[in-house]
Amino acid sequence: MVFVIFYTIVLSIYLAVNYYIYMRGMQALPDGSMMKSIMPYLFWGLAATYVAGRFLERFYLSIASDILVWAGSFWLAAMLYFFLALVLIDLLRLINNFIPFFPAFISSNYEKFKLMLFSGLAITVLFTIIAGHINTLYPVVRTMDVHIAKQANGMKELNVVMMSDIHLGTLIGNGHFEKIVQKVQGLEPDIIFLAGDVLDEDLEPVLRQNIGQTLQKLSAPLGVYAVMGNHEYIGGAEPAYNYLKKHGLKIIRDSVIKIEDSFYIIGREDRDKPRFAGRERLPLDELVAMADADYPLILLDHQPYYLEEAAALGVDLQFSGHTHHGQMWPLNYITSAIYTISRGYGKIDNMHVYVSNGVGTWGPPVRVGNRPEIIQMRVRFGED
Repeated sequence: MVFVIFYTIVLSIYLAVNYYIYMRGMQALPDGSMMKSIMPYLFWGLAATYVAGRFLERFYLSIASDILVWAGSFWLAAMLYFFLALVLIDLLRLINNFIPFFPAFISSNYEKFKLMLFSGLAITVLFTIIAGHINTLYPVVRTMDVHIAKQANGMKELNVVMMSDIHLGTLIGNGHFEKIVQKVQGLEPDIIFLAGDVLDEDLEPVLRQNIGQTLQKLSAPLGVYAVMGNHEYIGGAEPAYNYLKKHGLKIIRDSVIKIEDSFYIIGREDRDKPRFAGRERLPLDELVAMADADYPLILLDHQPYYLEEAAALGVDLQFSGHTHHGQMWPLNYITSAIYTISRGYGKIDNMHVYVSNGVGTWGPPVRVGNRPEIIQMRVRFGED
């Protein structure tokens, strides 16, 4: 029932936004023009592709479902920017009704101006999406040094490589992921952390492309460790866990692991576990109590909530993801309002925090205003 209510609300909003864009588009096109006559078929056909593609994936995973998902995913990005631009235009029109400020040539050539504005907006949105997609194909490596004052039983330095939100599936496939893996391995990590959402909900596209074979190429002397994200739970936590574990990842699920008798990794189940699995995750204080706080404590928690609690409990370094920092401007303003740290490095009391933008994408294969990223963090232990 929760899913039915959720998807009913989402689809209602989706239809309302599309209808608004459609009506404004139709009003901009000249009466009797060929474009206006074919607009309903083109528009609603495109608007239906994402829902149709995701539905088809469940029953007949194929090139046809791939095409629909790709087309629909790009449309999601276009829909956002058309909607924002049209709201701005309508706001300006409303203001002009009370305080006229539009130049005279707009009112004297209104029909022509509407068509020019529509064409200019369509071209701007198209180029924004193309640039945003190209951006997703070239992740950057962000390198930094942090210092943890605790002793690590003789270990002086740790070369950590961290990623989050890969979202492997139809849109982030084997070809792109192979390049990401090559970048990671080129950094010669001592240990690799994956902070959740390795998979993008449905496991079937991953199986079809045998992406697990590429996952196995991730390697580091101290291991490759991951936690579950909300998307692993959306798609089915246990099948996701079994697949990732089978292909070389050490999944830490509400437990603690001591590495080389030098430091602890604390791995949390995702915050959305109760919603999708009907079971609560362990409280953070119980997890921290499983470790010896005299050693450095590194926490992997997909969603960057309650950072202050982790800092107060003595965690030294936390890695998270989930936010994508909005993925497409201006949604980053929303994530910045929700999270204490929406992206990048921060420090809360004595705890270092890194919240990654993610190296993949969810929904539209488009990033505007931020870069996909791989984090290389050189962690020094002990007194300076």
